[in-house]
Amino acid sequence: MTPVLEVRGVRLRRGARDVLRDVTLSVGAGDVVAIMGLSGSGKTTVLRVVAGLEPFEAGEIRIGDATCGSGQGRRDAGHRAVGQVGMVFQFHHLFEHLSAIDNVCLAPVHVQGVSRAVATATASRLLEDLGVGHRAAALPRELSGGEAQRVAIARALALDPPLLLLDEPTASLDPARRGEFGSTLRNLAATGRALLVTSHDDDFVRDWATAVVILADGEVVEQGDPRDILTNPRHEATRALLRSATPTLPRWPS
Repeated sequence: MTPVLEVRGVRLRRGARDVLRDVTLSVGAGDVVAIMGLSGSGKTTVLRVVAGLEPFEAGEIRIGDATCGSGQGRRDAGHRAVGQVGMVFQFHHLFEHLSAIDNVCLAPVHVQGVSRAVATATASRLLEDLGVGHRAAALPRELSGGEAQRVAIARALALDPPLLLLDEPTASLDPARRGEFGSTLRNLAATGRALLVTSHDDDFVRDWATAVVILADGEVVEQGDPRDILTNPRHEATRALLRSATPTLPRWPS
């Protein structure tokens, strides 16, 4: 089966620094692929490049039937990504002056030209499916972190994209909510979507991702089954990542 997303040999430079170095990965329909790495490894930059928010110097990105090559500007790449990619940012970025349902209706009405009635019906269904239908009239400041996250996902799904990108989606969730959220992601993938997720949470990735990609200094150093790679890491960067995620227990005087 042809992957929904293929990233091939993508390289991105900022000044003299290689931010991404020959990054190659793929995500198929039904997959939840997690990108992990220490801060500064390039995780979020991969999402931004895929979403068409940043140009890149070399390589190629294919989403469905649309291909974006190196040297294409943000505007052209972003235009190709419209309707193909939904992105959920780490801090949600909901419009504070709009209710939850109005946030979800925004793109269908103003990008696709859908009628307000149709957009509202779709938004209501998405919010219900994600368990926040009862918060449709709430403003973002009235939502909990988990509720805001789900509204942001509904907004990203409003254009019915085959590919969903999520940047650190569990960062605002307490541990008790992470399992519920993981189930939500798996349910979204089961509808035939491809999900690409950045995360620092190795337990979450073990439990809910179908594959993991480890980045170090903008380069893919390991990828494959999360339980295998995160239990038996082969690269020092993966071991350093797991050490950084291990809480330090207090030491009591002897």
